[in-house]
Amino acid sequence: MAGNVDTDKYYVEKEEIAVDSDDEFVYEEVPVDDDPVPPELEEDLDAAVRTLREANEDADARLQREPPPKPAVVQKPEVVDDFVRNFLIHMGLGRTLDCFQTEWYELQEKGLLKYNEIGTVPDVYTRNQEMENEIEFLRKEASKYKNAALKAKETYVKLRKERDFHRMHHKRVVQEKNKLIDDIKRLKRHYSQYAPNMEALKARYEAAMKEKMLANLERDRAVGQVNGLQSTIKSMEGFHGSANKENKTEAKGPTQTALLLERQKKALGSDGDVADLPSNFKRYPNDSEFPVDNGVNPYLNQVKAPPGHVTRTGGFRLSNTFSAHSHPISGVALHPRKQILATSSDDHTWKMWAVPSGDIIMTGEGHSDWVSDCDFHPAGSSLATTSGDSTVKIWDFSKAACVHTFTDHTAAVWSCSWHTCGDFLATSSMDNTAKVWDINSLRCRFTLRGHADSVNTIEFLPFSNTLLSSSADKTMSLWDARTGLCAQTFYGHLHSVNHATFNLRGDTIASCDSYGVVKLWDVRVVAPMASFEVGPHPANKLAFDPSGGVLAIASNDSTIKMYEIGTGQIQSLVGHEDAVQCLCFDRSGEFMVSGGSDSTVRIWS
Repeated sequence: MAGNVDTDKYYVEKEEIAVDSDDEFVYEEVPVDDDPVPPELEEDLDAAVRTLREANEDADARLQREPPPKPAVVQKPEVVDDFVRNFLIHMGLGRTLDCFQTEWYELQEKGLLKYNEIGTVPDVYTRNQEMENEIEFLRKEASKYKNAALKAKETYVKLRKERDFHRMHHKRVVQEKNKLIDDIKRLKRHYSQYAPNMEALKARYEAAMKEKMLANLERDRAVGQVNGLQSTIKSMEGFHGSANKENKTEAKGPTQTALLLERQKKALGSDGDVADLPSNFKRYPNDSEFPVDNGVNPYLNQVKAPPGHVTRTGGFRLSNTFSAHSHPISGVALHPRKQILATSSDDHTWKMWAVPSGDIIMTGEGHSDWVSDCDFHPAGSSLATTSGDSTVKIWDFSKAACVHTFTDHTAAVWSCSWHTCGDFLATSSMDNTAKVWDINSLRCRFTLRGHADSVNTIEFLPFSNTLLSSSADKTMSLWDARTGLCAQTFYGHLHSVNHATFNLRGDTIASCDSYGVVKLWDVRVVAPMASFEVGPHPANKLAFDPSGGVLAIASNDSTIKMYEIGTGQIQSLVGHEDAVQCLCFDRSGEFMVSGGSDSTVRIWS
């Protein structure tokens, strides 16, 4: 048994294994920027770091919940002979490999190789190989991260330079802004010193213009009185002899005036027939007499069609614009003899302006609601205005105040028109009526009833007792102002008639409705001559030029349509920024004035 005892001895030999390190790699140190980071950037960096940490925590938690998958390939340790063969093959030692295999098989056949000698390769070699592979992988990763760090450093330097540039630019902009603010404050302080002076100068200018206008009116009145006195003196000198004869006749018996008064007293005190009254008897002594309607318009001889009037529709150009009111302008009127314009507005006021300069002359305040229309007295000494407060006011320029208010209408009053003689004023109202007012007796002479809806406009034919009304009941009517009776009614519109007007000859009527349909009517045959559309926007106002060849139409689409009656050509004048509410030509036809909802007055010449 002793001979079979394994006498081989084993010794534990201490071996030093060289540990690879990364000391041979020289890392470049990235200097820390000492510049303070702006608070907003620091907050953004903290938020980014916080987001990354949360993402890493979520990834770790997910890995803990899910066990890592098992590798598909299980690596088994190599045996000694395979390890040697692989080493020799790897080193290219072919003859050595042949010798090794021959001797190895001989020893294996002889049984001289023991199990522990031909077992697996010790773990230390395998571990060294794995660590070498890992070191090589880490070296590649370190090189990759180094390149990324260098690239990030370059990006950071670039962003830092851009930040410094933008910070410097921002500081410069802030400095310029502060400088501009200081300049604006200084200009405001400087301007505030001039504002009171400007207001005072403006008030003095308006007062001077008012005094100038009043002086002109007084001068005109004085000239008229002088002319009247001169004519009276001449007539008295001419009839001096006949006056003496009349005085002798008066001494013999009662005067004709005394007899007339006695007859009036008897008529008023008795129940006799009206026929007993004298032909010139007046129940209201202050009532005015309507002038004789001879149908003669003296302005026709003064009007001459301008050369090339066929193309007159395209001859108007915008020459001046000024802001007249704070609210839309509802009416415009030109002075009969002077370059003065009156405007009425929804801001409850009316104003007078010098045209074409646009200098203000006078402002009238007194209506409690929007002022719908205005019209100059034929003598130019007063102005009539209508309003949504159901009143009609007469303003005297010499007194610079309202001298009378008519209150008989029961609804908003839309328009007004003076008789050429200046003793009568016609108005139209939303109460479905129109009225004729006597300026001398200050009473309503006639109420024109017949329309079934609001009477939108009323207009006197110049030098005539004929009135033209247009209504929301889609009709127009001709009235005799002396009797208050309707003489003729025009039918044809399918929508509310917004305005109707005569041409200067009085033989043609133009009308427009709320759908943009415009019609021309022959007064003699009471039939339409032409009909055309400028809609679908409403047509608000119409005006013939003095020659009667051009019709201007104020449209709700912020344009003025110029219609050539002879050719039917239509052109648009563009300038207003909102609906055009009113317009009128001057008496010579050289320029046109328009007002609109944009609160401006525009002069076209």
